[in-house]
Amino acid sequence: MILPAVRDPRLITVQRGGLLSDDDHRSLALWAAECAEHVLPLFETVEPADCRPREAIEATRAWVRGELAMMATRALGGHAMGAARPLDGCSRFAAYAAGQAACVAHVPEHDLGAAAYAIKAARAAAPAGREMSAGREELEWQRDRLPNSVRQLVLEDQRRRNSICWSVFD
Repeated sequence: MILPAVRDPRLITVQRGGLLSDDDHRSLALWAAECAEHVLPLFETVEPADCRPREAIEATRAWVRGELAMMATRALGGHAMGAARPLDGCSRFAAYAAGQAACVAHVPEHDLGAAAYAIKAARAAAPAGREMSAGREELEWQRDRLPNSVRQLVLEDQRRRNSICWSVFD
């Protein structure tokens, strides 16, 4: 569960009655794709022939460039999450991160889903006893890449939704 019961209007696009500009929506999508791509090798090492998570990340970027429709992008996100279901551990979380990134085209708040699953993947891939530090390192890596235009919004949203995102943003 990564979506709140009460939506923040700053994370709802202007077209849907919120305050989020198209440019900021695209920035969130690109950041989510970068977060997912950072942990994608954890999936590809286990399932090298399954391209669904990579295709979801590529679809996110194509959507940002205006080359792919939102519905097609979201569908590819669903396929990436389908690749995750039979797996466990870091490979599962990495595929979910890719799926969440593609779903940002539909619902901007999926950006934290991509980031949170990437942190869970990093934690799951870490040696015993290093899980929490690996998660903190991943979180800092992500925050270092936040676009300035959405940085404060994302940091506030991480604080607001931390409890429904497995408390990975502490």
